[in-house]
Amino acid sequence: MYRTIIVDDEAKGRSSLRKMLELLNAPIELLAEAASVNEAIRQIEELKPDLVLLDIQLQEGTGFDVLERLSFRSFKVIFVTAYDHFALKAFRYAALDYITKPIDPDQLQEALNRLPTKDSSNSDLEQKIKALLANKTGIDRLALHDAQGISLVQISDILYCQAQNNYTQFTLAGGRTVLVSKTLKEYDDLLSEEGFFRVHQSYLINLNQISQYLKQDGGYVEMSDGTLIGVARRKKEELLSHFSRGKG
Repeated sequence: MYRTIIVDDEAKGRSSLRKMLELLNAPIELLAEAASVNEAIRQIEELKPDLVLLDIQLQEGTGFDVLERLSFRSFKVIFVTAYDHFALKAFRYAALDYITKPIDPDQLQEALNRLPTKDSSNSDLEQKIKALLANKTGIDRLALHDAQGISLVQISDILYCQAQNNYTQFTLAGGRTVLVSKTLKEYDDLLSEEGFFRVHQSYLINLNQISQYLKQDGGYVEMSDGTLIGVARRKKEELLSHFSRGKG
């Protein structure tokens, strides 16, 4: 059972979520409910829950304020939020789970199913929260899960990403690589709005890390570390249009 606190500034929202958890027969022991930033902080510090269902908009502030002011962070967190494009992007970049209002029971169940085991380490949460708070005013960091844990990387330091079956290898400035157990398509969806371009089925590149475009043998880009990456024929015209617009 996950010892849980619900944080939502609307009584109706707290009641709805509580009833939904009961209907789903979720492995939840509800410890308390909170409506404000100060109340949430007090309850989390005192009760030390396993899980916090945390709304973004609260009395006196936001769920971000709760996280920033807590000294106890050894819990899992699922954000509950009305749709906000920037907030959802920030959660995705920080690899944090969320559900949107109005809450759908299936979405809630899926989020609960994704929770790690109760006894698993919470050390990764600190890194995820750091990524989330760093992205609060602008997306500039990405949380990457590898075998060692979570790496927070500056998006501008990513040179390119290479597909390796169902994994993606990131090559970063300075030569460091990080192998992540997600597909390249997932990162294509995530980073395409941040100046990245899928030049090939196997490569996603940072347009700002291109040194030059070479026409021979069908077309290559040379990255800032000297790596040559082939450009798929069907992608060439679109890539060149980025250059003509001054992107890259």
